[in-house]
Amino acid sequence: MDYPVRTLQQLRPILQGFRKAKGLTQAQLAARLGITQQSYAKLEAAPEKASFDRVFRILQMLRVELALRPMDQADRAVARSEW
Repeated sequence: MDYPVRTLQQLRPILQGFRKAKGLTQAQLAARLGITQQSYAKLEAAPEKASFDRVFRILQMLRVELALRPMDQADRAVARSEW
């Protein structure tokens, strides 16, 4: 299943969902990243503030692929109105 991300605020529930689907706690994923659970909780609460590298590493650990595609005309109008 694909999860389009059109705003940065959409990342939070998506990251939480993938982590929980893998049966991982924040502490377990934090340990794999080499950070504290508190640091991971902050990152998961506001992923838009994290570096792209950090978010990409989390996606890799969750075995989630990042795919980029051009938006069609209808999508562009919606995306512009969300900015």
